[in-house]
Amino acid sequence: MHAAEACPFIGAKELAGAMPALRWSLISNQDGRGCIYQGGRGDTMMLTVFRNPDKDRAKELYATFIKTLGERMPLNAVSGIGDESQGGASAAGAQRQEASVVALSGDYILQISVYPIGRRADDALLGPLTEVARVAIGNMGKTSERFGDCEWLTGADADGFLDKSTLTVQRTGARSCMMFDREGNTMVVAVIAISRDTVISMMKRTDPCKHVAIPELGSEAFGEHSCTKGNGNAVNIYVWKNGRQASILFAPVKPHAESGSVERLRAVAGRVYGKL
Repeated sequence: MHAAEACPFIGAKELAGAMPALRWSLISNQDGRGCIYQGGRGDTMMLTVFRNPDKDRAKELYATFIKTLGERMPLNAVSGIGDESQGGASAAGAQRQEASVVALSGDYILQISVYPIGRRADDALLGPLTEVARVAIGNMGKTSERFGDCEWLTGADADGFLDKSTLTVQRTGARSCMMFDREGNTMVVAVIAISRDTVISMMKRTDPCKHVAIPELGSEAFGEHSCTKGNGNAVNIYVWKNGRQASILFAPVKPHAESGSVERLRAVAGRVYGKL
């Protein structure tokens, strides 16, 4: 099923102008954080925008991206795109062919990759891909990701869960937010459209977590904790209202005073429930 919405970072006409030999269909705009395209030959193109709290963090992440990409392919500097950018294509014998451009501009990083099917990723693909990057980098401010502001969580929700002195609040998409501290302890709220029947079946599922009903937040509300798979210290509460479900997750990196309990997280879930 092809997505009806447009990609916020590059229009269909601009994309066709940059890559006239390829026909792309937009599959998803990733909640306003990036776009995934499928080509007529089965090729895939992924365009992703990463926003960072500040320029220093952006530089650190950019360096990591370049190091990781450089392990897969030879890279060269690309001029005239952002503050700094590099691009490259897989070697002829690589198992998975890929052409990629990564660019740094202020607080933002842009990564665009094409994975062709049945042919080489070479300069004939990298050239047009670079033109796509040239257009997209001017539109990175349209990302739905932002820092310090979130419609579901505030700094007050971190009380008792996260270190307030190193707290970062991040809106990760059109319907999701996260907060994290320097230790990596994290709180996430994600909202999805979902039917009541599906929620009821989720409540009844047998999985490796302990379940607890939370009737004060609606007959569909429940919590999961003390999981024997994944992060055993994590707690997740699900609430449902107006055809939408919010999951409120607290995931500490090591055992925490609030591990394995839904008691304190109920208050945060109650505030999210009120906003649904």
